[in-house]
Parts: sequence; C-alpha cells; structure tokens
Amino acid sequence: MSESPRTAHTFELGPAELLEIRTLLTDAFHGGFSDDDWDHSLGGIHALVHEDGELVAHGSVIQRRVIHAHRSLRIGYIEAVAVRADRRRRGLGGLVMETLERVIDGAYEFGALSASDDGAELYRARGWRLWEGPIAAQGLGRVIPLPDEEDSTYVRPAASRPLPAPGRKLIFDWRDGDVL
Repeated sequence: MSESPRTAHTFELGPAELLEIRTLLTDAFHGGFSDDDWDHSLGGIHALVHEDGELVAHGSVIQRRVIHAHRSLRIGYIEAVAVRADRRRRGLGGLVMETLERVIDGAYEFGALSASDDGAELYRARGWRLWEGPIAAQGLGRVIPLPDEEDSTYVRPAASRPLPAPGRKLIFDWRDGDVL
C-alpha cells in the first residue's frame, strides 16, 4: 500500500535518498535521464511516494522565470515525474502531481511543464493545457525561438489566478541541457 506523498526541499534530502531518487529516474527513463535533467530537478520541492519503504514515485517543482508581455513571472516548473515500472497505472503519478500542484497554487503565478508523449495524457486529465502561443528562451544576448517545444509545453493556472494570454510568447530562462 502506498504511503501519502511526502514533500521535502532538496536541502532536506540526504545523499542516500538523492541516490534513490536518481536511480528511480534513470530506470523510469530507460537510461535517458541525463546529468542536466537531474540538475534541473533539484533546488525545489520534491514529492515522494513510498510503498513498503521503497521509493515508487517522484516529481519535483522548481522555480523558473518566464517573461510574458514584458513582465517577469515566477512560475512553478514540474520536473522529473516518474513512477517505478511495476507500479504504473495505479494513480501514483496523480498523487505526485496533486502534491506538486498544491505547491504551485500556493507559491507561483502558474505552472508549466514539458510533457513526453507518455505523460501528456496524465497532465491533460488533470487540467493542464497545451500552451497555444509561441515559446522561446532568453539566451545570451538574444531571445531564441523554440518552435519544437510548442507541441509539448503545458500550463496550468495557479489557484484562481488567470493564465497569461497565448497571443504573446512565453520566454523561459536559459539553462544547460534541454531548456524545457
């Protein structure tokens, strides 16, 4: 039986627990979870689900900056959502997302994430919507269009706050590896 999700900031997780999370993510993404992906998942709030003392699901929400209509917005960006292969399709991903959405509701203007084809169904079912406007990133000295991200970037309003209008682009802060 699954325990209720536990939340912890990265600084509260010891080396053994961080290794357990990294192992879950590496296995869940079939070795396709890079060092940059790992770095992106750190520095925020983690949601962890255990069964019989073993980690079976994880996700984190980190703070990012997005420029929209000449305003810099603090958003909650979802990272590293994974469920152990033998525990999938039991609602654990939903438990993780429910926990992270509460963090977004309490601390951010809105939520955003980049969904894989496998994950998109979960996010849509939870009310996340595909961003209908252009996507870009603030590079070194210029804004870099990211048209390849426009079919996988989802957003969700935080609490009762409205989403930005999709007529203007979302310009995400730059980071190494995949920007989104």
